[in-house]
Amino acid sequence: MTGSIRADEPAAGAQVVPFYGYDDCIRLENKHTRVTLAPVIGGRVLEYTLDGKNALYLPPGGEGWVYELGKNGGSPAPGRFDIGPEQTIPRHPQLWAGRWTGEITGPRSARLTSQKDKPTGVQLIRDFTLDGKTSRLSCKQTIKNISNESKEYCHWSRTFALGGGIVVIPLTQPSRFPNGYVMYDPAPFINFRPVDPNIRIRDGFLEITAAPKYPKLGMDTYAGWFAYLMKNDLMFVKRFPAYPDRVYNEVAGLTMSIWYPDRPMCELEPIGPRERIAAGKSASFTETWWLLPHKFPKAGKDADLKQIAAQVAHETTP
Repeated sequence: MTGSIRADEPAAGAQVVPFYGYDDCIRLENKHTRVTLAPVIGGRVLEYTLDGKNALYLPPGGEGWVYELGKNGGSPAPGRFDIGPEQTIPRHPQLWAGRWTGEITGPRSARLTSQKDKPTGVQLIRDFTLDGKTSRLSCKQTIKNISNESKEYCHWSRTFALGGGIVVIPLTQPSRFPNGYVMYDPAPFINFRPVDPNIRIRDGFLEITAAPKYPKLGMDTYAGWFAYLMKNDLMFVKRFPAYPDRVYNEVAGLTMSIWYPDRPMCELEPIGPRERIAAGKSASFTETWWLLPHKFPKAGKDADLKQIAAQVAHETTP
């Protein structure tokens, strides 16, 4: 499947390649890290690898899928981004999975741009930049108001990482949630005091060790990062700004969410604050990704939370 790619001049560590059934993907890479972007399927990330190990869930059988109006089936591409709030935003399939355009913008850098979306009144622009040496990937999403009236939306990341891992989230105080998180129990009901054997608070961290009874979880921590340990001995770290004095307009005022079903993927979801965007104006939110080598705990052993926090601080702090 072919999208629209611009690459006016050669750029180091950036090229157009075929991948996963799509003819025109953009690849950003350095010696150890590779990122593959697919404009044609909602401006998504297909691949984020460190030394050949992909952190993203890329299922067999989804190759070359493209959105068509009225077409059944879901979109398999894993590195998803979106806008919210989840429960009140108009349906927006063209933003979510439609054909975007792409361009290489510099060394290890690319921009993906959506169509202008009438239901939401916005256009989305995503800028990706991979560091020259490390796995650091900057993911900036800009919401551009193309309507004639003010709009209120928020950034919502929805990345499918490999399932079966351990989520480690530093908690902050005060919290609105007695147990550090809420559980959609089942949705649309929200349990503000959930208890689940696969979720615990330990040493100031919320730890999700396996799929809970109900998969959708929400947090209001302002720590601005979390880590996800995977069985391929990678740790996926996301950093993102969090604002204690701003309004978060998800139903439960979440700064992040985790969707952890008993399936081959786990969804990692930083959420931005409410953006009031005047007609013709824009608002941006940047989350930064890392892949770090980290041995997955052996059966019956706990993750070393102090070691994780130290590694994240040492290797991902600007």
